[in-house]
Amino acid sequence: MSNETIIAATQDWLEKAVIGLNLCPFAKAVHVKKQIRYVVSAATTEDVLFAELVDELRTLQATNPEEIDTTLLIHPYVLTDFLDYNDFLDAVDVATAEPEFNDAFQVASLHPQYQFSGTDVDDIENFSNRSPYPTLHLLRETSVDRAVDAFPDADRIPDANIEMLKKLGREGWDALGLIK
Repeated sequence: MSNETIIAATQDWLEKAVIGLNLCPFAKAVHVKKQIRYVVSAATTEDVLFAELVDELRTLQATNPEEIDTTLLIHPYVLTDFLDYNDFLDAVDVATAEPEFNDAFQVASLHPQYQFSGTDVDDIENFSNRSPYPTLHLLRETSVDRAVDAFPDADRIPDANIEMLKKLGREGWDALGLIK
């Protein structure tokens, strides 16, 4: 699979699901302004992916937010099992808490097998975080704070997503032609 194919599938998912279904009301602005960096990792081990994560955090830190506001670190060759991916998120938290980054970042988790605690694997609400490939979404805390301040009831977004996805149903999701 080429990097271009992987990025194209991710962008299609972003446009149809994340923006199209308004799963993240903050995504459209950075997408339209072309402020999303798409990076496809060739990593096949967690250690290599962790090093790439730190490098991407450094890149984001060193770059003007007007150029790159957020990064999608797509890693199709490692952590393809959701439980392994979920365990790796502890290491991600360690990386973002490093003094070098001064808690300036947070990472949202996206995975083709994403499953919230307390749900069944096929429950539709899991699809709010299901991406075509395992992905770490690197976000600047300042951008998140600014978006949340500008969006009324930001804390209601997850519940609204669940309600919308339940109304959409599995048939509606499948009609988008995205990941199953």
